[in-house]
Amino acid sequence: MNEKTTLDLENLRDLIDGVDQQLLNLLRKRLDLVAQVGTVKHAAGVPIYAPQREASMLAKRRKEASEMDISPQLIEDILRRLMRESYLNEKDVGFKQVKTDLGHIVVVGGEGQLGGLFSQMLTLSGYQVKSLDKDDWDQADALFDGAGMVIVTVPINVTCELIRSKLNNLPDHCILADLTSIKSEPLNAMLEAHKGPVVGLHPMFGPDVGSLAKQVVVVCDGRDTEKYQWFLEQITIWGARIVNEDAERHDKAMQLVQAMRHFSSFVYGVNLCKEEADIESLLQFSSPIYRLELAMVGRLFAQDPELYADIIFAQEGSQVAISDYLDNYRDALDLLKSGNRDAFVAQFRDVAKWFGDFAPQFQHESRAMLQSVNDMKTN
Repeated sequence: MNEKTTLDLENLRDLIDGVDQQLLNLLRKRLDLVAQVGTVKHAAGVPIYAPQREASMLAKRRKEASEMDISPQLIEDILRRLMRESYLNEKDVGFKQVKTDLGHIVVVGGEGQLGGLFSQMLTLSGYQVKSLDKDDWDQADALFDGAGMVIVTVPINVTCELIRSKLNNLPDHCILADLTSIKSEPLNAMLEAHKGPVVGLHPMFGPDVGSLAKQVVVVCDGRDTEKYQWFLEQITIWGARIVNEDAERHDKAMQLVQAMRHFSSFVYGVNLCKEEADIESLLQFSSPIYRLELAMVGRLFAQDPELYADIIFAQEGSQVAISDYLDNYRDALDLLKSGNRDAFVAQFRDVAKWFGDFAPQFQHESRAMLQSVNDMKTN
């Protein structure tokens, strides 16, 4: 570059730096205003996540951006990222306590990650929370005395036995709940062990979410539903959405959503390992969608193998779902081996028809995710 070009670029970059500084100041101002909104919402017990308000605001900003010849998707991406940061910060001011006369809450497995998350959210809401972990059972009677609620969050393979052997003498008024990812057997175990209110919960998120805004908690009713409605209201104040479902239907869905999906990722990782694939090379030549798929497989192997073994081995019905998947894989492989391209296209179209309107919806959603993945690439 000649000297004039270099000087022009430096001047323009200085101007851009100035605009960036103004953006930072505006971002700080927006975050401060959102914090004030959070204080008002928490005092009134209003959920931190208001989907209608969010949708209306984004629609307005998209329209205004378009009128200013700015990409509507750009402003939506920026605002969504800002809102995510705001949700993370809103819990710093605490939450309104729905049930003020409950007594203390005992979290069995409170030293675990999910138990720790719920203990934190309950504490931020003003409840007295006590943890009972595997080495604390000599103190169990004292901890349970006067408890208004007991939440069980221990490994799946010991959940039912623990409930039947350790939680069969709780106060009748005490609410017994679990946070297990399967529901039928734990729910039945709680109903057998405890005479009082019982509810099964499945938080559809990991302990690293930071905020419960936009998360889902599945609720499987057990007994005396009116006695624990306050807790469901508390969860919605935290920003999560409640989905009521029958325990057996929930477990059937989990065979596909969790067990089969995790098992497929496990096998994919095993295959990459045995093939001694060069991950660096794969990333060099990967499209954004393959990079995302590889990231999801790698994410699995960055976590606790005991946890995922529990999820996959928890239900015998999962073996049926996984076996069906294997059969379909073999059938598709036979199409490939036979060179029957027309049959492949025909089946592809059948599946696309079955997906219906969900296919273009998922295409739209995934496009935004793939753009984010591409933005994060550093090489």
